[in-house]
Amino acid sequence: MNPTPELGTVLIRLARAAIAHRFGQALAPQLALPELEAPGATFVTLTQKGDLRGCIGSLEAWRPLRQDVQENALAAAFRDPRFDPLGAHELPLTRVEVSLLTPAQAMSFSSEADALAQLRPEIDGVIFSASGRRSTFLPQVWEQLPDPSVFMARLKQKAGLPAGYWGPDVRLERYTVHKWKEPAS
Repeated sequence: MNPTPELGTVLIRLARAAIAHRFGQALAPQLALPELEAPGATFVTLTQKGDLRGCIGSLEAWRPLRQDVQENALAAAFRDPRFDPLGAHELPLTRVEVSLLTPAQAMSFSSEADALAQLRPEIDGVIFSASGRRSTFLPQVWEQLPDPSVFMARLKQKAGLPAGYWGPDVRLERYTVHKWKEPAS
């Protein structure tokens, strides 16, 4: 899939419309793009005044892109366990961002230092797996955590492991994203 600005605009509209529909607000007519029916993996991130308000997504493309972005928008708005469900009064204050993920690629490394040296800040999204746990950070997280060792430590903590954890069971995968964000209001 070759993501275009038009696709990004449609994905943002689909995400916002799915949330608005839950509040009984009318849906705007949607453009029909063939890419929307192909499998796609997205994350939908909601912010208010620059602060995170919800972020949920899919790491693998297993359903049509249209459905993936709609379901992840609803999950980010109403089922992110870090936040109370979004209220209708908050929707006008909420900015929507959609990230379309590329398929994850397994990384090969001999040590944590080797893995850290391979990471590409601001480019790589990373999936960390170990001890039956898994976590991910989108490439956008590099903006808050630009140091690879801190990025990795927080990723381990997000998985429920100590920041210093490292063992033979550690698996790392990386992916990139195409992202689109609503303009600031």
